[in-house]
Amino acid sequence: MGNPSGGYRYAARLNAFRIGAEQRWPGKNRITTLDLVERASEAEGLNAADLNYPDHFDGLDETDIASALDGNGVVLNGLAMRYYTDPGFKLGAFTHPDQRVRRAAIDSTKRGIDTAGRMGAGLMTLWMGQDGFDYSFQADYSRLWDNTIEALIEVAAHDPGVDIAIEYKPNEPRAFSLMPDVATTLLAIKECGAQNIGVTLDFAHVLYADEMPAHSAALVSRHSRLLGVHLNDGYAKRDDGLMVGAVHPVQTVELLVQLKRSGYDRAIYFDTFPDHSGLDPVEECRTNIAAMERLAAIADGLADNVDLAAAIESQDAAISQRIVQKALFSGRA
Repeated sequence: MGNPSGGYRYAARLNAFRIGAEQRWPGKNRITTLDLVERASEAEGLNAADLNYPDHFDGLDETDIASALDGNGVVLNGLAMRYYTDPGFKLGAFTHPDQRVRRAAIDSTKRGIDTAGRMGAGLMTLWMGQDGFDYSFQADYSRLWDNTIEALIEVAAHDPGVDIAIEYKPNEPRAFSLMPDVATTLLAIKECGAQNIGVTLDFAHVLYADEMPAHSAALVSRHSRLLGVHLNDGYAKRDDGLMVGAVHPVQTVELLVQLKRSGYDRAIYFDTFPDHSGLDPVEECRTNIAAMERLAAIADGLADNVDLAAAIESQDAAISQRIVQKALFSGRA
């Protein structure tokens, strides 16, 4: 399958491919990452993967995982830290009040970075959902911030050849996340001062933060580096993880136009939740890829549309909407 979007690789949330395990692997007691990679590769066009660390490495050798990826035509895009699976980090990883727990989180992250480096993946994504607070008078906000900045500086310096991407989200599981939006995240990155720290934008998280995705992407490109894009959709009330373009196709196209203009050439990761509706994960992934291909082709045409550029220059929304809707609904940009 071609990529009119400019050659993006496509990855998907591997854990979604556990759906229907009893039917897919009857009698098998333990489903491993190797099984998930094999099933995910059935979605034509899916050619990349992000692995959760340490979860996806449990009981497996790195070489076995690498062989499974290679044998299924899948490239390792990067790793993503998963602190929440360890109950010891429930009160925080980088922000935990116990220095020993913070040290354990930092050291675990370093081991993940080492694993990424050995496997040839130059990206580690940090979603720090457990780092935050739930009540007034629960936390010393300055201390939470200082501890997090110190931790980020340390993990970024561990291997400058591996990029560290912060994936922000307003809340969940904590009532308030320390990194809830694009502005706060960019402020943290500025304080860190490390060249290998950037941002991963999750479309549903951005909507949830009451932001316009293309605007957030433009800010990231202006003040930092966009290291990852998680495409999905939702109703902006929670992290719905719906299929690409299901609710906000116009905003998705605008984001893709912004990605083209800013030269983004990294993977597109489908962070969607077919398990919520019991969908076939392979078919759901195929739908995401088809939607991405269609919307990216439209975005390619709009990016060079002189009439649209003129309408945007004059902030004439009536004209710009007419041009975009014609491209979106007629298929011609």
